[in-house]
Amino acid sequence: MEYEQRRLDALRSLDLLDTPESESFDRITRMASQIFQLPVAAVSLTDSERQWFKSKVGIQHNTIPRNKAPCAEVADSGELLVIEDFALDSRYCDSLLGVSGIRFYAGAPLVTREGYCLGALCVLGNEPRKSTEAERMALQDLASLVISQIELQHTFGRIDPISGLPNRVQFSDDMSDLARVAPDENRVAVALDVAQPYQMERLSAVMGPAAYEQVIRDAARSMRTFLGLRAAIYHVSPMQFVFLAPPGIDANGYRATLLRLTASELVSAEIKYAVTPVCAMMTYIFKSTSPTNCLRALSSAVQETRASELSIGLFSDSQDHDYRRKFRLLNDFQAALTDQQQLRIVFQPRVDLLSGKIVSAEVLLRWRHPELGDISPGEFVPIIENSALAWPMTQWVLATACRQLSIWYKQGISTRLSVNFSASNLKEDVVSEIRNNLTSHGLPHHALEIELTEGSLMKHSAQVLKKLDQLVEDGIKIAIDDFGTGYSSLSYLQRLPVSVINIDRSFIQALSNGSREQKLVHSMIRLSHEMEYKVVAEGVEVPEAADLLRVMGCDEGQGYLFARPLAPRAFEDLWKDTQSAANLLTAA
Repeated sequence: MEYEQRRLDALRSLDLLDTPESESFDRITRMASQIFQLPVAAVSLTDSERQWFKSKVGIQHNTIPRNKAPCAEVADSGELLVIEDFALDSRYCDSLLGVSGIRFYAGAPLVTREGYCLGALCVLGNEPRKSTEAERMALQDLASLVISQIELQHTFGRIDPISGLPNRVQFSDDMSDLARVAPDENRVAVALDVAQPYQMERLSAVMGPAAYEQVIRDAARSMRTFLGLRAAIYHVSPMQFVFLAPPGIDANGYRATLLRLTASELVSAEIKYAVTPVCAMMTYIFKSTSPTNCLRALSSAVQETRASELSIGLFSDSQDHDYRRKFRLLNDFQAALTDQQQLRIVFQPRVDLLSGKIVSAEVLLRWRHPELGDISPGEFVPIIENSALAWPMTQWVLATACRQLSIWYKQGISTRLSVNFSASNLKEDVVSEIRNNLTSHGLPHHALEIELTEGSLMKHSAQVLKKLDQLVEDGIKIAIDDFGTGYSSLSYLQRLPVSVINIDRSFIQALSNGSREQKLVHSMIRLSHEMEYKVVAEGVEVPEAADLLRVMGCDEGQGYLFARPLAPRAFEDLWKDTQSAANLLTAA
């Protein structure tokens, strides 16, 4: 159904349906009729409920129902269809065409370069007959002509109106032509990315919408001058241009040229320092790489080049594999949110360093992909947090955690759970979401703690302070996670309604390095206590670290010394043990 909707969108975007007849299409239809020596031929476009004829010979009406129309089958399959005798075909013998006396049908698919089948170029006859290989090939050639004619009617779609350069469609055609002429030739393909989205947003805020057009026109003009008028330059995305290096030049040999290009006056002097152009290269093998894959690979290389803070980058198969995997994980996570078998939460205890008892637990998300197996949270969580799925992920974790906590409360396990919220989550209505979950599961507000990173608080300080104040007024604790790795602005922290500081594991695991590291952690604990924060040490893995932290006055510890992240039943058993007699400090 998703493909069908995209197919219909492609068809309707061409503005062909319900338009007047065109001689340019009628010539092709007449040729099809003459080649087959049949009375009926049509360019039949498959709409949602009908077959509409853009061109026709021997037909009076303009449309027939899609149901049981052979052209609809062609649109669905994208393949040539021949029916030698309607009377002998159980699918179509009682169709509208069948009962109207049609006995023969042949239809060739009208497939766009994006792979969407718009319908068919078809011929029909009143007598059964067979078709020859030559006739079938001719019909398919004519169908290609129909598609070419459609594209010619949309010539504006091949030239970018702002840059005046050929666009992605033309690039695809030209590269396909090169692959036919010189399939074994290798060329260096280059993508020039003029500016990053945030840079254009800033320029537009100052200069208005004209900023985009000025940057594009400047870059296009500068590239023509630098590369020469004979170079084919393509404008393939809003800020990206693609071209081929001259034959016989390898990527390493072309690097110096591209450095000069990025350092040249690509845009006017007044905005030169507002953009940061970069180039990425790949070896383009015509016979083995499609134009679409070439553009995708170059886009991947551009992203990696920018991430590496380089001016010139080179496509890497391993980097490309990483981008593909990230893209797949992002796409597959949506389904995981509704699949009860993929996502689960586990609980890592936080232990009171004086009593050795469990006082709370951090909620951690786990994902078992149906094909890829267990995916590390360190891999998928950053991907999801930087996407539109960040809030749905947090909603799922919060709801699942509250549901489990409700079960424990009924069993007498009155612990507190700490749930991580990302920076982007703070833009959402977190207060209502948290309140609704606690209320619907009959939980007291003090049963929940929200963990936020320093960075997330700093980025959205003005927006989130009111929300955090509301949560604290409700009795929900706010914790700063990974303290010491971000901004660490203590003057800023004084303004936040924070009650818990989680010292990052990197500081805890460095305690064994010497007195300097120990003094640093001790100072962090002492200062946090003076600001009336409870302190939690993350990443406690050895007894010596726990002993030092206890002497320093640290309140709680979390780490493999006490327990790894546990499934609900295992957490229940451990919690009950520590509440009765066992001490995780002595047990460790």
